[in-house]
Amino acid sequence: MTCWRSMLADPRIARLITLISAALQPPAGTGRIMLALLMGAVCHLLFAAAVLAMIAAMFFGLSESFGTVPWPWAALANAALIAQFPLAHSFFLTLRGSTFLTRLIPGPHGATLATTTYAIIASAQLLALFALWTPSGIIWWRAEGAAFWAISAAYAVSWLVLIKASFDAGAEVQSGALGWMSLLARIRPVFPDMPTRGLFALIRQPIYVAFALTLWTVPVWTPDQLALAVSYTAYCLLAPRMKERRFARRYGAEFARYKADVPYALPRLKKDKSHAQ
Repeated sequence: MTCWRSMLADPRIARLITLISAALQPPAGTGRIMLALLMGAVCHLLFAAAVLAMIAAMFFGLSESFGTVPWPWAALANAALIAQFPLAHSFFLTLRGSTFLTRLIPGPHGATLATTTYAIIASAQLLALFALWTPSGIIWWRAEGAAFWAISAAYAVSWLVLIKASFDAGAEVQSGALGWMSLLARIRPVFPDMPTRGLFALIRQPIYVAFALTLWTVPVWTPDQLALAVSYTAYCLLAPRMKERRFARRYGAEFARYKADVPYALPRLKKDKSHAQ
């Protein structure tokens, strides 16, 4: 009973329960309800398809996909597929990009649906990357025997860490549910506070670190996987700098204290004296 109360007191869970409870009792408004449900269905179907495509494609080192662009043009097509996600992802996190997102849905609900619209676009981009990739046909190394099972386990753990980090950051935002559920309930979207719990208590950027881990714990290595891993690892190390500038403007001294106390990407093995004080 005490454990259950403790879970309900966790703001990460309490927010979800409040949002879901409100969405289950939507005020009248057929058009609004239909739009919310349609956006939710599109968002979560695309999100699931993108995650499954990513897990499967990287597990085989991008050696299996549906892209058929002839070489050498395939190299340009694959480079464009790699570039399109981080470029759009970064743009939509800017003020101009967020304004653009609110205008993509005509009518009065664009701002409420912004997180759902963002998740739909990001999912479509990832699905395009992994479904339309044109494999080089070159396999450098494929794990076998005990190595295969060990690396596969590490790959699974990396994905579990990514899921945990996404939950700690706010599952409703990361999945796109915040927008369409808020519209369904006809309430203003309530964003989570600056994340400091769970994995965010160890490092400031656990989502990006976990995503990078998924890139390097695959049992099949090809030139394709190496290109993806190098490109997106660089993005995972550099892109959060922009996020931290936004956090510094939004949270001020609170973020400054958090930044001084929690390392960027590698957890401290032992707190130093100044940190302990």
